[in-house]
Amino acid sequence: MGNEAHVTFKQGVKECIPTLLGYAGVGLSFGIVAVASGFSMLEIILLCLLVYAGAAQFIICALVISGTPISAIILTTFIVNSRMFLLSMTLAPSYKNYSLLNRIGLSTLVTDETFGVAITPHLKGEKINDRWLHGLNITAYVFWTFACIIGAVFGKYIHQPEALGLDFAITAMFIFLAVSQFESLRRSKINTYFVLIICVIVMMLSLSLFMPSYLAIILASTIAALIGVVMER
Repeated sequence: MGNEAHVTFKQGVKECIPTLLGYAGVGLSFGIVAVASGFSMLEIILLCLLVYAGAAQFIICALVISGTPISAIILTTFIVNSRMFLLSMTLAPSYKNYSLLNRIGLSTLVTDETFGVAITPHLKGEKINDRWLHGLNITAYVFWTFACIIGAVFGKYIHQPEALGLDFAITAMFIFLAVSQFESLRRSKINTYFVLIICVIVMMLSLSLFMPSYLAIILASTIAALIGVVMER
């Protein structure tokens, strides 16, 4: 059992900083892409505040450009974000004693990146509470929206964001979070994770034969996460 506590809003803000470095690049890239896709500043802000999911927001831009019906866009966004059910369920034991409204607030703002930060102390058995989680989640939420707005403002001046390496920011951030998490795991769990990674790769390659690759990745990851939950129990 770890002896470190993560209990203050300020601590949550501080531990969110590595995530913000990745959000800066990805948020700027989204703002640029959204402007190029014909979205207004108000629409970009609403996407950030109401959807708040980088992958889904990029996909929405692509679907809008291709003239996809709104019903298909909503369904695709739901499928892309369905993994958040599992992420929230994993963290739920940490805040099961809080009020319903508080739990909804904590779960609504969970992202892949903030989950990656929160799960590390959770796995170590260190104490975390709602104030720390709110500090982590709200900081990421506000900064993501800010980064997207800045990207939209300067979007017309940057025509090739990939040339600046901004498209690699999210990958670098995930690598950092994954390494931090694996360092805290016992060897037996690392072996389990390795098996799950192999399962994801096999399922992803198989499913991509029958559906778009981005949906195959999401579905394979969700199935592997469910398998992981069963194996843990």
